[in-house]
Amino acid sequence: MNVLNNVNSPEDVKKLTPEEMNKLSSEIREAILTRVNTIGGHLGPDLGIVEATIALHYVFNSPEDKIVFDVSHQIYPHKIITGRKDGFLHPENTTISGYSNPNESEHDNFIIGHTSTAASLATGLAKARDLNGEKYNVIAIVGDGSMSGGEAFEGFNNASVLDSNIILIVNDNEMSIAETQGGLYKNLKALRDTNGKSENNIFKALGFDYLYVDNGNDIETLIKAFMEVKDTNHPTVVHIHTLKGKGYKQAEENKEKYHWTIPGFMNETTQSQALSESYETLTTDYLLKKHEEDPTLIAISPSTPGAYGFTPEFRQKMGKNYTDPGIAEEHAVAYASALAKNGAKPVLAVISSFIQRTYDQLSQDLALNNSPATILVYWGGLSPMDATHVGSFDIPMISNIPNIVYLAPTTKEEYLRMLDWSIEQKDYSVAIRVPFASFVTTGIEDKTDYSILNKSKLVQKGSKIAVIALGDFFKLGAETVKQIKDKLGIDATLINPVYITGLDKELLESLKKDHDIVITLENGVINGGYGEKISRFYGNSNIKVLNFGGKKEFTDRMLLEEQYKRYHLTKELIVEDLSKLI
Repeated sequence: MNVLNNVNSPEDVKKLTPEEMNKLSSEIREAILTRVNTIGGHLGPDLGIVEATIALHYVFNSPEDKIVFDVSHQIYPHKIITGRKDGFLHPENTTISGYSNPNESEHDNFIIGHTSTAASLATGLAKARDLNGEKYNVIAIVGDGSMSGGEAFEGFNNASVLDSNIILIVNDNEMSIAETQGGLYKNLKALRDTNGKSENNIFKALGFDYLYVDNGNDIETLIKAFMEVKDTNHPTVVHIHTLKGKGYKQAEENKEKYHWTIPGFMNETTQSQALSESYETLTTDYLLKKHEEDPTLIAISPSTPGAYGFTPEFRQKMGKNYTDPGIAEEHAVAYASALAKNGAKPVLAVISSFIQRTYDQLSQDLALNNSPATILVYWGGLSPMDATHVGSFDIPMISNIPNIVYLAPTTKEEYLRMLDWSIEQKDYSVAIRVPFASFVTTGIEDKTDYSILNKSKLVQKGSKIAVIALGDFFKLGAETVKQIKDKLGIDATLINPVYITGLDKELLESLKKDHDIVITLENGVINGGYGEKISRFYGNSNIKVLNFGGKKEFTDRMLLEEQYKRYHLTKELIVEDLSKLI
């Protein structure tokens, strides 16, 4: 790390010779590999943007010139150069996040973790600069994968008419997380094939000045290009062609697999371990079998197929019955709604923190039209993820939209039964909260008729205290019931509510006869969630209700154990609170 040792800020980069900058690029890649191999993270996109980041800081003057990174999948080199290299050289002790965060450095302008936002954010910065009568460069780095998101188009469209300085760097590595999808990418390919000279140029059509750099991993070429656009007085797109995963052979050859990796990825034994049964494999096995029987079944994944096991092999087997609409969750929901309306059987898989982008489509395009599409919500629940990727808000969001049936399975058998019912029924828009677990819970054969809505499952009949434990937290509910027996000598009632979107009023009413306290457990925020619906039901009665779940807050890389302690989500703390109430 001979060069990197002396680089503590962008000012140090400006002192380097071309030879030293090339050496720095190798050392930055080593630092990235060290971090990702130790604690996991985004690998391929960061390896591919190293030279461009060095050139960026050589030419521009951050933080006076404002740099915005889209989604933050390519921000590691920037963090290393801007005083945070210890988070990469010594990652085991790091507090440095994997995403853009101005709380860490003045060189980051926004907390960013979702995609397609950089052009919009940069346009706002540039407009405010102009209104304030200031002069500096505003630069957005937008990956080609991010260009498939609707907000990217909106941002580019608005930026193109600023009539002042804004520089949008399109980092074209020919990949999203998986392969890029959509007509836009035919145009990017045409531009690459013609060295930027194709007459069919989407950026020029929008009104941008345009510059193409074919070797986006050559520092001197990039410096020349950035110098050419620095301090311009009009909107400019610099289209750079880079290699995703550059410098690490496996990442260059298998770009999807190495987009993001777990710790220890450089250990071949770790990489080759076979996956045991999971809710992801249950889903893909089910969909493949269903696809063989029913040609109208179609699986949809908005650009994050690896998150739920939609591997290249799975996608190949599904063939035309698989759609990746790109990073476009809003379009994916509307697309699924129309598929269902016209006789197909769509199954849309999406991550909880990304379904947040689709509220209007869930409400208007899907639910208002009562389209019988199936939405599988993955990663829903409290988690140790960054603040931009927490998945604890889907219950309040989805469960309060009319016409949607939101289900919470607790076992493999329930999940598959729900999935089969949802796909075959024609009466409702259905979402299923796929258990957020590293293992599959098995139970008894499930013969439930889920078309009889809002009927909970009375698992254990007791008295005085009832525990209603939703989805992922059913196991915690069972443990709590046992703890109540052990500590308080009370045989409590245990209920699996099944439906997030409705209440079993008959069962809840019956509890009034011989129960004094109802406890609700849910793996998400309490505000607007399932438990509050129970509290409302009992509001004018003598029954007291204790709601347990997360608080309405953004957690940021907070360990689950810490969250469970903070929110009293252990059997011991729940019973302790219960004892105080009794």
